[in-house]
Amino acid sequence: MEHRPAPEASSSFPKATPNFDGVIAVTGGSGRVGRALRSFLSAHVEHISVIDLLEPDDLRQNETWLNVDITDYGSVARSLAKADAIVHLAGFPNERSIEDVLRVNVLGTHNVYEAARHLGIRRIILGSSNHVTGFYEVDRKVDPLDAMRPDSFYGLSKCWNELEAGLYFDKYGIESFIIRIGNATLEPQDPRSDYRSHTIWISPRDLAQLVLLGLSHTNVGCVTVYGASKTENPWWDNQAALDFGYAPLDGIKEVVEPNSAVEETVKVRFQGGRFCAQGHDGIVRARRTRQGLK
Repeated sequence: MEHRPAPEASSSFPKATPNFDGVIAVTGGSGRVGRALRSFLSAHVEHISVIDLLEPDDLRQNETWLNVDITDYGSVARSLAKADAIVHLAGFPNERSIEDVLRVNVLGTHNVYEAARHLGIRRIILGSSNHVTGFYEVDRKVDPLDAMRPDSFYGLSKCWNELEAGLYFDKYGIESFIIRIGNATLEPQDPRSDYRSHTIWISPRDLAQLVLLGLSHTNVGCVTVYGASKTENPWWDNQAALDFGYAPLDGIKEVVEPNSAVEETVKVRFQGGRFCAQGHDGIVRARRTRQGLK
């Protein structure tokens, strides 16, 4: 594989990408995705409040850290008191027991939305996941309005998160820019990366661009987009993101030449990859879709 240099944090965004003049709280801001996102985001916002149990070692001048457990509503509400908007990334990033997923990913997100309601915070960027639709096959281009087909308890928790975002918009007018993030954790150069991780890769710079668009657009409502950089064979219809001005700058072929060799297994047949394969009995079942059985 030929490796190419990844974009630097100083790289520019498209000219239409706005800054955000206000305080944003980034839950899970010390995690791998949160750290990479902040490296591009911090220069374009007034202040970032990092909400996490883990103290980050990369705080910038316009960043502060608050030690918060998102399963504790009181702590969440106090930590968000000065925020103008929220970027919610906190939660377990992989498959866990249903008890862990409910306690952290479901209850934690509920605490964030309920605190936002009481504090009058009107805009949330919700870090969802491609695993919401992981049981669609790789030859099906998925629209954000297609039915959810989660591939795991983790994916199921993100379905709940998206539905809760919709409830809080319908009932209370809290706007959510929901990003179903692709592969934002496994670097393209990592020897464990594969065709799937390359196809759904998103660079930190492109993710930061999406977040800034969601923070700054005058009318978001409750919309779902996919978080992916440029790819030749996209699995998702991301017109909704393009309508908001998203113009991905990075592409997988600019970083590493992908290996497209795949084998016919559950892991490679479905968009959720190994999440679909975990505990699968090996029988591939058809579901009825708009195009018939699939």
